[in-house]
Amino acid sequence: MGMIVSQYMIPEHRSCDNTFAEAEGLVAEGKWDEAEKVYIEFANEVLLHFKKEEEILFPAFEAQTGSAEGPTRVMVFEHEQVRSLIGKLAEAIENQDKDAYLSLTESTMILLQQHNMKEEQMLYAMCDRVIPRESREDLLESMKQAEL
Repeated sequence: MGMIVSQYMIPEHRSCDNTFAEAEGLVAEGKWDEAEKVYIEFANEVLLHFKKEEEILFPAFEAQTGSAEGPTRVMVFEHEQVRSLIGKLAEAIENQDKDAYLSLTESTMILLQQHNMKEEQMLYAMCDRVIPRESREDLLESMKQAEL
């Protein structure tokens, strides 16, 4: 059971990316009602993912490393940036403002890609390394049961 955190979290990144791309496609086609539904799905997916990290995974990591100052601090800061973009994207959908939505999409995509890469290549691997094997199962279970 070496890579448990990575195996669980990386597919969530992919899923968020796919939902985001789907919403973007619908906005580009001007299908606002569908776009809004899919966008809300994306936002909820991302926010739940962040919640799992901030309330379950990161505290477990910080407990092992004895510090909240390291990589988790940076990740939480980036989560805040993404949350603010999520709010702006929602506004653009509400106003059916295609140009605003698509330009925000670009900045959000870049931010998410860079953020996800840091987590996937560094932080998740560190979590898999430092969080004791016996507590990883429980951690995973709590993350699976987390709700917004």
